[in-house]
Amino acid sequence: MANGDNDKLAVLIDADNAQPSIVEGLLAEIAKYGTANVKRIYGDWTQPSLGGWKAHLLRHSIQPIQQFRYTTGKNATDGAMMIDAMDLLYTEHFDGFCIVSSDSDFTRLASRIREAGLRVYGFGEKKTPEPFVAACDKFIYTELLREQDEAPGATSRKASKELKKDTKLMALLRSAVEAASDESGWAHLSSVGNVIAKRAPEFDSRTYGYAKLRGLIKATGGFEEEERPGAQGTHKDIYIRDKQAVGQ
Repeated sequence: MANGDNDKLAVLIDADNAQPSIVEGLLAEIAKYGTANVKRIYGDWTQPSLGGWKAHLLRHSIQPIQQFRYTTGKNATDGAMMIDAMDLLYTEHFDGFCIVSSDSDFTRLASRIREAGLRVYGFGEKKTPEPFVAACDKFIYTELLREQDEAPGATSRKASKELKKDTKLMALLRSAVEAASDESGWAHLSSVGNVIAKRAPEFDSRTYGYAKLRGLIKATGGFEEEERPGAQGTHKDIYIRDKQAVGQ
């Protein structure tokens, strides 16, 4: 399973379940995981409700795919996205897929793509059903990507006292540190991040107002931090240890 800056990604957007205001943040986020070789967005473009997408599609070279609504109340967009996804999967030209939707109908698609050894990045609102979130390697809530004037205060920083009271967060961090630690209890920060990603695809330090995992962990006040020389001596490796585990 590839995972790097050179990964070739297919980006499929469900226009019925995404807002134009996320586009800038969405593409910037996707760039962290690879290159978007294919960018397609699906919907019934005869509907006035999708008019807000037009300028964004032209600016970012996103290909609109027309899908008429065959029956009132039925979403034909999902089916079109799934068929295209499978066609793209079989070309074997991609390392991963970005599925932009809050619809649980894409749960099986995400699982199928991962079964083929490719990574799946999901993007959807916080209302996205848990099964779809869990089916992805990484899931990013679009509230974090939306323009600030669309979602004021969405990423307000939580204070240390508030973080300590978040039992779910603290349990996740402590269990990840334990899983990644050596016999002395110290764990490399990147290894902790990898454990968290596997256990909670939806986890994002930005949800708590911190740009990086290191900042969030430090803010909780529950962990020691130690800098060590990197293997090549050109950088510092960050290690952390649970204060509670060493009786502090």
